[in-house]
Amino acid sequence: MRVDDFDFDLPNELIALHPAEPRDSARMLVVKPGEGLADRVVTDLLEILQAGDVLVVNDTKVLPADLRGTRVRGDNRSSVSFNLHKRADARTWRAFARPAKRLAEGDRLELGNGEQEPLFATLTGKGDSGEVTLSFDLVGAELDEAIKSHGAMPLPPYIGAKREVEERDKSDYQTVYARHDGAVAAPTAGLHFTDGLLQRLADKGVGFERVTLHVGAGTFLPVKVEDTKDHKMHAEWGVIDEGTVERILAARERGGRVVAVGTTSLRLLESAARASGKLAAFSGDTDIFITPGYRFNVVDVLMTNFHLPRSTLFMLVSAFAGFETMHEAYRHAIEHGYRFYSYGDSSLLFRDEAGATQS
Repeated sequence: MRVDDFDFDLPNELIALHPAEPRDSARMLVVKPGEGLADRVVTDLLEILQAGDVLVVNDTKVLPADLRGTRVRGDNRSSVSFNLHKRADARTWRAFARPAKRLAEGDRLELGNGEQEPLFATLTGKGDSGEVTLSFDLVGAELDEAIKSHGAMPLPPYIGAKREVEERDKSDYQTVYARHDGAVAAPTAGLHFTDGLLQRLADKGVGFERVTLHVGAGTFLPVKVEDTKDHKMHAEWGVIDEGTVERILAARERGGRVVAVGTTSLRLLESAARASGKLAAFSGDTDIFITPGYRFNVVDVLMTNFHLPRSTLFMLVSAFAGFETMHEAYRHAIEHGYRFYSYGDSSLLFRDEAGATQS
């Protein structure tokens, strides 16, 4: 399909710069293909979800992966910044550099906020579109702690261009159930949950299962090709264990619906079922790219925020709930002042049962 088919005009004022307070008071547009749209709020999940349904959340934890500092080349020093996006090994990260043109392989880097001893690294690779490879002097858990100490929360560019990172972002840009360090972008659909709402859903009989997909900064990269078939996704690492698979399958067999909280949870679930059509344990990288024509094997309902025009995520929701349905839903959201993107409002999408077979 043409990437232009997924374009739409979004008023700048609808880009949310802070989340709703409390989190679960955000608006939520319910989209049922063939039935229409309904304006609700996140706490209405208590009415919409049924006992036996199972929420599948991504429990990745966002690292403060925005690192700034100095490139050192002899006596020459230059300010640079990096957004880490994928761990390569215990010492090495791939990152997007700004400005990349100042950098060359072999450059030494002193990174940090100036308040403590710098975090040292060497630039060991340079690729396309500002991507570089950084080899740190520290390794493993010691490196992770240093990144937390020296870095800032990696706010999406459409927020970072409008305001500075604030202290509250350390909690605002993290789900209440975050557990495993490794993401450099939040699984933002989950930002709408509070401990109280999760407990009330559990009391109703709604299941809760965790998967882990370490979201990379590639999620924010623009689609630069003209046709979707020419786009290549950045790979992200994820895991679903056998016990989780067994409980999800058991819930489905009892008639429960699988409700993916966020496109990251959905992409991991569908990746784990890709070979056979049935959910199975999974551990490894996935670069699954879902566009209209894909047949979904696992997920029945998707809770997700409102996405960028021409983005892979808008393509995904168009595949899930229907191309025309989602264009109509976004027109409604814009006309009714829904807040967009990471700190914005939510939507609850029901799968288009008339969807096409998998491409």
